[in-house]
Amino acid sequence: MNKTDLITTFKDIFKTTKQPRFFFAPGRINLIGEHTDYNGGHVFPASISFGTYALGTKRDDRLVRFHSMNFPETGIIEVDLSYLSYNEAHDWVNYPKGMLLYLKQAGYDISTGADILFYGNIPNSAGLSSSASIELAMGVLLEGLYDLKINRTEIVKIGQKVENHYIGVNSGIMDQFAIGMGKKDHGILLNCETLDYKYAPLVLENHVITIINTNKQRTLASSKYNERRTECDVALKDLQKELSINSLGELSLETFEEHKHLITNKTNQKRAKHAVYENIRTLEALEKLQQGNLNAFGKLMNASHISLRDDYEVSGIELDTIVEAAWEQPGVLGARMTGAGFGGCAIAIVESESVDDFKENVSVIYKQRIGYEPTFYTAEIGDGAREIREISEGVLK
Repeated sequence: MNKTDLITTFKDIFKTTKQPRFFFAPGRINLIGEHTDYNGGHVFPASISFGTYALGTKRDDRLVRFHSMNFPETGIIEVDLSYLSYNEAHDWVNYPKGMLLYLKQAGYDISTGADILFYGNIPNSAGLSSSASIELAMGVLLEGLYDLKINRTEIVKIGQKVENHYIGVNSGIMDQFAIGMGKKDHGILLNCETLDYKYAPLVLENHVITIINTNKQRTLASSKYNERRTECDVALKDLQKELSINSLGELSLETFEEHKHLITNKTNQKRAKHAVYENIRTLEALEKLQQGNLNAFGKLMNASHISLRDDYEVSGIELDTIVEAAWEQPGVLGARMTGAGFGGCAIAIVESESVDDFKENVSVIYKQRIGYEPTFYTAEIGDGAREIREISEGVLK
C-alpha cells in the first residue's frame, strides 16, 4: 500500500477532491513487565514500525464518516457529532468515536464533522495493541485537523478512558502511553502509578527483535483479562489489612514473601506473586540494558514468561509452544509472550545471522503441535503517534 493508493482510495470512497492529511500511530511490543501496569508497577514497552494510518479532511456539516480498508465490508459508517454514544453495530468505529466524544467532553472545539479513512498493518487480534493504535491515531488526527493544542499525556489518558469506560476493557495505560510517547530505537521504562518515565536506548548489537504471531485470534474484552485484574484487586485488599500500600507495585520481594499469607485464596496469591516479581524483573531489565548485558536481559525475559505461564496463567498452549521452541534455538537470548496473552504474539531476541534458521525451526515445531504455522515479523522500534507531513513513495511500513 503506497501514498498514491491511499489518497486515491480516500477520494474514491468519500467522493471528494480534497487532499487528506496523514497521521500515524504505531503498535507496540512490551519487552518485559506484563500485567504490571494496572497493578501500579513498571512496564518496558516500545513502539514499532507497524501501526495505523489515518487520513482525514474536515467537513462543513456535523457528520463524521469513517471507513477502514481493513474492514471494507462495513462500508462507510456515519455518525452525527450530537450522537456519539457507544453502539455495538458500529463495531471498530467505537474506538475512534470514543476518542471524539471524550475530547469534546474535555472542552476541545470540534464543531464540524470529518471524513476519516483508516488503514492498519498490525495483524488483527495479535496483541500488538491495534485498538490503542486506532485511538491514538484518531487523537492526533483530531488534534491536527482542528488545530487543537492537547498535551500528549492527555491524549494518552483519554485513549485509556475510551478503553475502560467506553469499550469496557479494564486495561492499564501502558498501550496508549507507549504508542503516544514512543521514541525511535528506545524503550520506555514507565511507572504506571505515577506516569514517571525514562527512555532507554535499545542497543541490540548483532541481534534483532523478532515478533512471532501465534495466529490464534484473541479478543481482549472477552478474555479472562478482567478476571485477572479482579483477582489482583482482591489480593491487594487482603495485604492492606496489615500493609499501608496502594498497589502491588509498591512491594519488594521480601515484603511480599513476608506477608503473602494474608492472601487467603491460593490462586489470588499466585496472581499477586507474578505482579510483584514481574515488577522487580522489569527494573532489573533496565539495569541490564544500561550495562549492555543482553544475555542477562534475555534471561529475565524467559523468567517473565515462566511466571506468566505458571503464576498468572495467561499464556496457553499456542504461546507456550512458540516460546519453548524459541528457547531451544541457537542464537536466541530470550523469548516471552507479549501483551495480555490468551493468544497473540511472542517476542524473541535473536542473533541476526540465526534469524532464518530460527523462523524455519520454530515454524516446524509449532505446526507439528498446533496444526498451522505462525507468522514472523522483524520489529523496528519507531517514533510514537504523529502527523506524517511527507511520505516517500512506495510501501508504507
